[in-house]
Amino acid sequence: MLGRLVCFVLLLIFSLDAGAEALNVGFHRLQLSDPLDHKAMRAIAFYPTQAPAQPTTIGLFTLPLAEDAPMQGQAHPLLVISHGNGGTPLALRDLVLALAQRGFIVVTLVHPGDNLHDQSRLGALSNLYGRPLQVSEAINAALRDDRLASAIDPQRIGVIGYSAGGETALILAGAQPRLERLRHYCTKRPEDRDACSARGELLADRSDLAPQADGRVRAVMLLAPLGLMFGRHELESVAVPVSIYSGDNDQVLDWTRNAGALARKLPSAYFHVLSGAGHFVFMAPCNDAETAATPGLCLDAEGVDRQAIHRDLIDDASRFFAEQLASAPMQAMLR
Repeated sequence: MLGRLVCFVLLLIFSLDAGAEALNVGFHRLQLSDPLDHKAMRAIAFYPTQAPAQPTTIGLFTLPLAEDAPMQGQAHPLLVISHGNGGTPLALRDLVLALAQRGFIVVTLVHPGDNLHDQSRLGALSNLYGRPLQVSEAINAALRDDRLASAIDPQRIGVIGYSAGGETALILAGAQPRLERLRHYCTKRPEDRDACSARGELLADRSDLAPQADGRVRAVMLLAPLGLMFGRHELESVAVPVSIYSGDNDQVLDWTRNAGALARKLPSAYFHVLSGAGHFVFMAPCNDAETAATPGLCLDAEGVDRQAIHRDLIDDASRFFAEQLASAPMQAMLR
């Protein structure tokens, strides 16, 4: 009986993949505000649609999209992307579009004070503790949005965190960062310019904030995550499944002390190490113009095939979230 049920779940997943080619991607701008200062935040939801797509420019990128098109299907899982320090969620645009085609509603949130155009909160407690609150507010906004709410299954919510976004995702899943761990690390590794630019000290700009988990988050995926503030004790409350990806040639974060350490200490983690891959391999493959403009972000080590890595990553992310965010009746059948 169990074997037949597992086959049935896999059939549902492969059917979702098989139907992806017939779908386009719609997008809808969410209305929401930063819980830290109540100023407007930028967030866009991407979702499956049968409406025709056309080249649409969002920020730095032109993508095939249908604005505010009718959504295809109901009871979709919801995923929120948390980008890295000084970044943009559309750095992961191929993953975003592919997941939307495969039946997910994907919200891309620009973290105020820590994005490509504004780093005013970088290195501050308001950023460490504020980012998870911003993701929770993005979930709130999607669940109350007139266009999206009726199409979302509120029991099937996940988060994808890249780099510092991995730290954000872990806090949402119940992890409690300990600042002393970062200070201790930086006394031993002061040459780590990314983590220890301020000697492991964070600006204590908001005494009213604390790490806040979100019980609606049922699964997380971490891509080259930052994890220095988490030991085994700080991770023991993370009860949701976690998928971790890292390259073993990461020149930005020491993968053994971040992704590798998280994989050893988390109660439930799936760990994928990509041979020869660096920190930026998880960004979408670049076109010629992007490569010329930002070679440091676009060029990989010899022998690393970013396009092949992303094909596998997209497939794995689809399966991971489809399985881990399966509806309650299906989970009951599998137990």
